Amino acid sequence: MTQATPDTKDTKDTKDTQDAGRAGAPDSASSIYDLGYRRYEGERLGRRHAISALYVESLRGAFGLGRSAGAKVAPAVLIGIALFPAVVQLLIGALVPGDAELILASEYYGIITYVLALYAAAVAPDIAGRDQRNRSLTLYFSRAISRTDYALGKLGAMVTAMLMITLLPQVLLFVGNALSTQDFGGYLAEEWDLVAPIIGSAVLGSLLIASIGVLVAAQMPHRAFATVGIIVAFILPVVIAGIMVNEIDTAATRYAIFLSPLDLVEGATAWIFRVEPDAFATPGRAGHALWLYAVASVAWTAVASALLVRRYRTVQA
Repeated sequence: MTQATPDTKDTKDTKDTQDAGRAGAPDSASSIYDLGYRRYEGERLGRRHAISALYVESLRGAFGLGRSAGAKVAPAVLIGIALFPAVVQLLIGALVPGDAELILASEYYGIITYVLALYAAAVAPDIAGRDQRNRSLTLYFSRAISRTDYALGKLGAMVTAMLMITLLPQVLLFVGNALSTQDFGGYLAEEWDLVAPIIGSAVLGSLLIASIGVLVAAQMPHRAFATVGIIVAFILPVVIAGIMVNEIDTAATRYAIFLSPLDLVEGATAWIFRVEPDAFATPGRAGHALWLYAVASVAWTAVASALLVRRYRTVQA
């Protein structure tokens, strides 16, 4: 039997055709671009600029800037509610000049107590939780800033955001009370000593509420959980302190007020302004020396800030 063998000439022609086809293919199909790696030759702004950029972007996020309109609603509404009493005072002072002050600066935080808590619950989850939700902490920690820098940058942004709802209404209230008198310049000269207490109470209250709010939000990256957690952290102690001080009312239970941040703000504000708190309010009923509220506020701020730094030192990026 004779075995068929392939035609040598045909095989050679087929190979030549394939080689010619490859040679005629476009260059782009087989080109290799060797870009290599180049050292960055631009300006290195360093750690300080990185912290500043983190602070600015966190503050923008607190007010929903650069995001959808829905992200701006809650902060804007709550700031408007906090400003409302001061705006009313301003309008009355401008339209009906007189000598009466409808709202005193030392009483303002007692009026907007729960607004402060709701505002912290609305803002803190965006400041402290978005990076964890987006899993972008690794990008931050691979840059010039440390984990401690990151925690303090977030806290600084939250404190600044809180000043929008603590200091701004007080400034408007001061101007409104001045307009309500018959001598605007005389009021400013006579009441100029209120400026330091207004700033001091706003800063102390903002530090206390911001540190606790950011701490809770950092523990709960999910926005809904963080919002509820912050509201509970502020409102529940107010209820418990009210029951312990006003209902049970013993020498021991009166110390429960030092577990309520919002009551501490009210008591510390009375001490800063050198006035007596409302006799029907929980700080007034507790009967403690007012300076203790300021000391407790500083202590809670320090503890919350330390726990926040510890949280970001141990959190998984």
